[in-house]
Amino acid sequence: MKAMAVRPLLLFFFFAQVRLSFSDPGREKVVASIRRFRNANDLTQSTAVLVSLDELQDLLHRISNDVSFHKNIVGVLVESGAEIRDKLKGFSPTQKFPQAEFAPYPSINYEWNSMVCYQSIGSGIMLKAYDFPVFLLSESSTSMLQEVADKNEKVMNGYTTSVAEFDLVMQTTKAGTHDSESCLKEQTCLPLGGYSVWSSLPPINMSSSYQSKPIILLVASMDSASFFRDKSLGADSPISGLLSLLAAVDALSRVDGWNDLNKQLVFLVLTGEAWGYLGSRRFLHELDMQSDGVSGLNSSLIEMVLEIGSVGKGSSQGVKTFFTHTTGVSSAVNDALDALKRAQDSLKSENIEVLSSNSSNPGIPPSSLMAFLKKNSLTSGIVLEDFDTAFTNKFYHSHLDDMANINSSAVVAAASLIARSLYILASDNNDRHSSVLGAINVNTSLVEELMGCLLSCKPGLSCEMVKNYIAPANVCPSHYVGVVIGEPSFKPYLGYVDDVSRFVWNFLADRTSTPKENASSRCSKDCTNEDEVCIRAEINGKGVCVISTTRYVPAYSTRLMFESGTWNVLPPNSSDSMGSVDPVWTESNWNTIGLRVYTIQNGAYDHLILIGGITVTILAYFMIALARSFITKALKRD
Repeated sequence: MKAMAVRPLLLFFFFAQVRLSFSDPGREKVVASIRRFRNANDLTQSTAVLVSLDELQDLLHRISNDVSFHKNIVGVLVESGAEIRDKLKGFSPTQKFPQAEFAPYPSINYEWNSMVCYQSIGSGIMLKAYDFPVFLLSESSTSMLQEVADKNEKVMNGYTTSVAEFDLVMQTTKAGTHDSESCLKEQTCLPLGGYSVWSSLPPINMSSSYQSKPIILLVASMDSASFFRDKSLGADSPISGLLSLLAAVDALSRVDGWNDLNKQLVFLVLTGEAWGYLGSRRFLHELDMQSDGVSGLNSSLIEMVLEIGSVGKGSSQGVKTFFTHTTGVSSAVNDALDALKRAQDSLKSENIEVLSSNSSNPGIPPSSLMAFLKKNSLTSGIVLEDFDTAFTNKFYHSHLDDMANINSSAVVAAASLIARSLYILASDNNDRHSSVLGAINVNTSLVEELMGCLLSCKPGLSCEMVKNYIAPANVCPSHYVGVVIGEPSFKPYLGYVDDVSRFVWNFLADRTSTPKENASSRCSKDCTNEDEVCIRAEINGKGVCVISTTRYVPAYSTRLMFESGTWNVLPPNSSDSMGSVDPVWTESNWNTIGLRVYTIQNGAYDHLILIGGITVTILAYFMIALARSFITKALKRD
C-alpha cells in the first residue's frame, strides 16, 4: 500500500500554493530563518530554504542523501516568475514513464518523458515523501522573499533576522494512520476521485432494450497532476485533448441526420486518469456490472476507441502535425486510419499532417487506452498525439503546463480532424468530397473562449460560457482530480461534483441534444422522461429539459467500496492486472495552512541585553549603596 497522497492547499497570505507530504503531530507552529539554497551549504539551525525552480531537484536530491543537511530543513520556498520560466529548459516532476505499472506491454523502462536536451525531465520528485512543506510563491512574493533572504545573509551576525512561520500539522495526524487503508478506516482521509462524463450522438433511446449499432468511442481526459496541487492546469497534457473533443462535438452537433447513420458516437471525458487511471478503470467496471450510470451502452458493441491525447503543441512553422499510436493491426484500426487520412485530405488548406508513430515504440504512450487494452487486449484503438517517440511537452505534469504552453491553432486542427473522421466512420462515407463533410467546421472562437475559461484565471470559470451552464464555486480553474465526498452516485448531489465536470456535463448534454416538442419545459433538477436531462439546472429559473443521453460516472479506485458510510479497501483481484498494482490513492483532511514572514531579534542579542541589564542592575545597586554610605557619613558630621 502506498503512502497517502498529498494535498497542497491555497494559502490566504501572499503565497500561492503549498505542498505538504508529511506531518508531525508533535509540532504545531514552526519558525525558521530564511536562507537561499545556493548559500546554505552548512545549516546549524532550523531553516526555510528559498530555492529557484531550476534548483529544486538538486535541493531535494541533497535532502534525500545528506542527513545532517536534511535535519535542519523545515520548509522550502520555491520562486516563480517569467524570467525563471524562460531560463528553464524543462521541468517535469513525474516519472520518465508515467504510471508504467499500468502499461499493457513489458517495456516499462521505456522513457516517454525524457529528452536529452532538456533538464529535470521525468525527475520523479512528485511521488516522493518529504517531512516538510513546499510553498510555491507568487511573483510578488518571490521578490519580497529574495530581499528577505539577501538581508538575512548581510546581517547574519547581526541582531535581527527575518523568519518564516507556518503550520506543519495536518488536521488528521492520528497515530497509526500511515497508509490509505488505515486512514480510511479511521475516517481521516478521502479517496482521490470525482465524476467522469459520457454522452452520445444521437441520443440513445432508453426505452428500447436493444441497441445494435456499433459504437465509436471518443475519449479525452479532464484531470492532470502537478507538484503543487492547485496549480494542476495540464494545458497540453491532457486539456488540449479535452478542448479538441468539446470543439469537435460542437461542430458535429450542427450536422443533421445522425439517426440514419450506421454507427453510434459516444463521447467519454474521464477524470482521475493521472492517478492510476481511476476514471477509465471504473467506467469499464461499471460496463461489466451494467450499472445505471452506463445504461444504454454495451462493451461488446465498442468497435473503436479513439483517444485525443496531447495535441496542443502540434503546430510548427504553419504545419499542424499529429501522430497516430495504434493498438495493432485490425480492420477497425485500418478504417479509422483511413478516415483520418480522408479527413486530412478534406482539410488541405489547413496544412494538417497525420503520421504513423515510429514502429520502434514499445506500444501506445501513457493514455486511457491502456486501461481498455488491459481489460481486453483485442481492443481496437488509436491515440492521437502531438509527439512520436517521446513527449514534446517539457512541462508534463508540471504547474508550468499552462495556456502559454499550447497553440490554439493546433487544438482547432485536431478538433477539425477528429470531427470529420468521426463523421466518415459513422456514415461509412466513401465520398471524399461530400458536401456534408466539407460543412463540418470547428468554431475557432469557441476554442479560444474555452482556453480562457479552463486554463486561466482571467476570465477563468467566471467566463460567460461556463456561467451560462453552472454557478462555479471557483474562478481559477484547477484540473486536480479532487476527492470523492459522500456515497458515489450516478445522480450525484451537484455540490460534490467539481466545476469542470459539471460544465462538461452541461456542455455535452446541450450539444448532443435533439429538439423536443415542448422546448420550454422548465426544470430545477430532474425531468419526467427518462430520455431527458435538465441542463442549466444551477441557473435560477433557467433550467430546461432536453433529449440527451448524458451521464455522470463516479471515478474512484476499483479496490474501494463504500458501505454504511465508510470506505473499505478490497484485496487485489487476481483477475484484474491493473487492480493488483493499484496503490489506492487518498488525501488527508486538512486545516487551513498559513505562512507569515516577519523579523525577530537574534537570540544572542537577547542574551546581550539580559547580561547588560544584569550588569546595569548590579552597578546601580553598588552606586546606590555607595551614595547611601556617603550621605550617612555626611549627615553624622553635621
